[in-house]
Amino acid sequence: MTAKLTLKLNEEAIEQAKVYARSRNLSLSRMVETYFRGLARQDEMHAPGPTGVVAELAGILAVKNLDLSDEGRALYLTRKAS
Repeated sequence: MTAKLTLKLNEEAIEQAKVYARSRNLSLSRMVETYFRGLARQDEMHAPGPTGVVAELAGILAVKNLDLSDEGRALYLTRKAS
């Protein structure tokens, strides 16, 4: 479903956008929609936690005494390499 959106922009910016869109055989509407969708995807990529399948699986394994410090990781890697 599509809906109408009214934007108020600087005239020069509108003309530049029209030239850009025309050179790529796009409508301004399609170009703006693609831009907005890209912004939303970036937000999802920088979400403060896991999403999707990872979020569903997070926490299903019981881990005891997990040391996430630099020293803990170094000790783990040293033991693993032995």
